Amino acid sequence: SFASLAQKGYFNDTICHRLTTSTALGVLQCGDPSGTGSGGPGYQFGNEYPTNQYPKNDPALQKAVLYPRGTLAMANAGPDTNGSQFFLVYKDSQLPPGYTVFGTIDGTGLATLDKIAQGGVAGGGGDGKPATEVKVKSVLLD
Repeated sequence: SFASLAQKGYFNDTICHRLTTSTALGVLQCGDPSGTGSGGPGYQFGNEYPTNQYPKNDPALQKAVLYPRGTLAMANAGPDTNGSQFFLVYKDSQLPPGYTVFGTIDGTGLATLDKIAQGGVAGGGGDGKPATEVKVKSVLLD
């Protein structure tokens, strides 16, 4: 789904709408063409790795696991609600295993994420719109 959207230019010129800078969570969230955090492609799809490694209703789905620095994963609003939003992990973060991991971020990308995180969240705090606008110009696939 991500590759198909990218090839169609879906992510081009979209802003990243959420930055978290807490001690336990360091992510930048993007992929919503509305820039609000509630937009998507008009469809949803099921969770994949690591979520699909657990039976439904397994208590382990509520326990945090490590999403290491450099992880690229789908954002969602609960089980099987993946669409177009994704997050980039710039520091080791603890989250329940409910987010489909589908890639990694190279060193140049991580250096850029570090600069964005250092800029902080607009208005202060640890979660919200990045203080500096972050725009995805285009997504290219290898």
